[in-house]
Amino acid sequence: MSKTLLIIISGLPCTGKTTLGKKIAKQLCLPFVSKDDIKESLFDVLGWSDREWSIKLTSASYVLLYNYMESLLSAGISFIAESNFSSEYDNEKFLNLSKKYCFEPFQVICKTKEEVLFERFKTRSESGERHPGHVDRLNYEGFKETLSKGKYESLNIGGEVFEVDTTNFDAINYDKLFKAIKSVIKQFNI
Repeated sequence: MSKTLLIIISGLPCTGKTTLGKKIAKQLCLPFVSKDDIKESLFDVLGWSDREWSIKLTSASYVLLYNYMESLLSAGISFIAESNFSSEYDNEKFLNLSKKYCFEPFQVICKTKEEVLFERFKTRSESGERHPGHVDRLNYEGFKETLSKGKYESLNIGGEVFEVDTTNFDAINYDKLFKAIKSVIKQFNI
């Protein structure tokens, strides 16, 4: 059985995980699965209302995200998974997947200066571009609390970890990131 590449993109909300993930997916012609894409599809089908409902659909979205990941891994398809994965909740899940499927994890951790994150969060919630089901405008204080916890750490699942400062998207060294990913692809004959 050949090894599959699983690129895991994580970080605090508003660090640009989705933007970065879609760019990598396009560059490497890989499928891209995102917790928020799943959640927004659920909003479209089931409706949306308040923070409590949004939190409930977050839980459902993670179940579906892991189902999608397992489906792709079982087919031996390399792909990108994006969410705000955390060691506390996700280490065990990824380790269980690694016991069942042969994949090489490559983690991309997005980080951004705290003051930029809050401004992005506020701008995004007021722009009308983000799905209204997230009800972010009702969560400014909760987001400040999330920021106070600091950056997300990588998962303890092995593989290479690549940190990207997304404070300024124009300053990201994409060539260095793509070179690191391609090095893993070459090293493991993926």
